[in-house]
Amino acid sequence: MKVKIMQRSVYHKYAEIEIEVPFEKIHTIDGQNFIHDLLIDNEDLYVDKIDEKISKAKYNFGLGMETSDGWTDKDEESEWRFEVVGQNYGGHL
Repeated sequence: MKVKIMQRSVYHKYAEIEIEVPFEKIHTIDGQNFIHDLLIDNEDLYVDKIDEKISKAKYNFGLGMETSDGWTDKDEESEWRFEVVGQNYGGHL
């Protein structure tokens, strides 16, 4: 009789960076939409920086859902979020 032994282990990398964006409109509802739109339209402000940081990050055991309160896409291979530092505003990219 043969017995098959199997294991599936999930590892993740986590990285974050901070970038400067114009905050003159941040204190309004339109300002929140402004930041989201600015990030979507200007990926060049952060894509290379976050790619470099994630390439140097160490692997950690688990799904990584504990690294942020905003992760929700547990079935996806990758998830991108932003959070405005010092403000209660963020979302998915």
